[in-house]
Amino acid sequence: MSHAILSRLDLSDKRVFKNLSSAELVERALAAGEGQLAANGALSCLTGERTGRSPKDKHLEDVPEIHSKIAWGKVNIPMTPAQFDAALEIAVAHVNSRPKAFVFEGYAGADPTHRLGVQVVTEQAWHALFAQTLFIQQGSKAAGAPAPFKKDWTIINAGRRRLTTEEQAKLGFKSPILIAQSITRRIVVILGTEYAGEIKKSIFYAMNYDMPEVGVFPMHCSCNVDKTTGGNPALFFGLSGTGKTTLSADPKRALIGDDEHGWSDKGVFNFEGGCYAKCIKLSKEGEPEIWNAIRFGSVLENTVIDPVTRVPDYDSAKYTENTRVTYPVDFIEGAVIPSVCGHPKNVIFLTADAFGVMPPVSRLTPEQAMYYFVNGYTSKLAGTEAGVVEPEPNFSPCFGGVFMPRPPISYAHQLAEKIKKHDANVWLLNTGWTGGPYGTGSRFKLAYTRAFVTAILDGSLAKAKFTPDEYFGLPLPDGVHGVPSDVLNPKNTWKDKGAYDAQAKKLAALFRKNDATFDMPEAVRAAGPRV
Repeated sequence: MSHAILSRLDLSDKRVFKNLSSAELVERALAAGEGQLAANGALSCLTGERTGRSPKDKHLEDVPEIHSKIAWGKVNIPMTPAQFDAALEIAVAHVNSRPKAFVFEGYAGADPTHRLGVQVVTEQAWHALFAQTLFIQQGSKAAGAPAPFKKDWTIINAGRRRLTTEEQAKLGFKSPILIAQSITRRIVVILGTEYAGEIKKSIFYAMNYDMPEVGVFPMHCSCNVDKTTGGNPALFFGLSGTGKTTLSADPKRALIGDDEHGWSDKGVFNFEGGCYAKCIKLSKEGEPEIWNAIRFGSVLENTVIDPVTRVPDYDSAKYTENTRVTYPVDFIEGAVIPSVCGHPKNVIFLTADAFGVMPPVSRLTPEQAMYYFVNGYTSKLAGTEAGVVEPEPNFSPCFGGVFMPRPPISYAHQLAEKIKKHDANVWLLNTGWTGGPYGTGSRFKLAYTRAFVTAILDGSLAKAKFTPDEYFGLPLPDGVHGVPSDVLNPKNTWKDKGAYDAQAKKLAALFRKNDATFDMPEAVRAAGPRV
């Protein structure tokens, strides 16, 4: 039935604007009052009530073809085909009722061998510009050799259309917001939320289902390479706010991508054509590459703009902590286009530990790599999801569980195969708190984190002497150039050692409670914390 409903979508030339230039989209967005032009040239927009993703409102169509392949539960919440049809019909009717609509058609996947054609239909020009910055544009250098566009996925963004109370009751939902996705029909419906990240993440979700079928390991990570040689690729896994974008935008390194990649038999390729960076506390001195990328053609989300000077106030969290900017990858100076590279020799897991007890850097054994990958521990940071107002402990499988339709252990086995085949080192890097938990301690200095990354990539850290820590069994290095020695052992940074022990035991127990929910090899489970 969905194809019959979708065929009623009015995409006639009289009312639809397809693949407009960024200048045309900005002009139409400004004319419609969708945003304002900041002093740096970026289009600044507000997303309304939802300033982060709405995972509790996302549902996946449950059909026999995929049922046994999905890890159903709190992340992958099922909906019936009838519910999906109803949601699609509401979205199609809404878009058809608008005086105009915008369509973007481009790609996900810098490697043409594993590329998906993406069509985004939306009533707001700024959402079309968002899609244009984050996906790969047809005819661009990033797209490679010209080829006829083949649509694989359709996203209908009816974000201004909230479900009525009656519709919620009829559909069996309890929220005016609904993100509905069908893997078999290759359609996404967005209702009730204007947060543009739902557009991006729905296609990442699609890639995470499709890629394992063709031997590609899908990853929620950033990637960069040596700027001089183009070699020595590094991967940075992590959830929002852990530093994927910040650490991959390195003046000495060339960017492949900041968030979503695939690891194939040929190497690593970016799923996207752009970057989606957090802006809170952004400074030119601290993150010059991102600062300079914010210009005409980029989109700021929920950032306070001075009404007189139009200068963005990156320190303000008036609307949310989750302030964002999106821009094409090539806005980063020296970025690799097309966004592909060879096999990485270093894989870095990022965690922002709000307990303040995880070591700042550890070298992982293969079993520890699988364990910490499956558990995917970090702190959920304020604003990244609806209802999160301060950091809280969070276990997200594969450092991106909300985007992973398949069982987490299946992705962990893919990781293990890749690191073994290509002899890659795996590291755990804590970008969270030291000297105490959130509210008492402080976040690790970015200079220290960058020093750890430098030592990893130049090979010097692999030569250090390592000693397992007391509670997690994580190997601690005896020294890192540019980092005070007392920082390397988190217990040394706490004034109250007893309080540290209590916090460490508490987090270790949380790990064990979480790992009990997974079916994993005993050797992997044994690599976890010591409780």
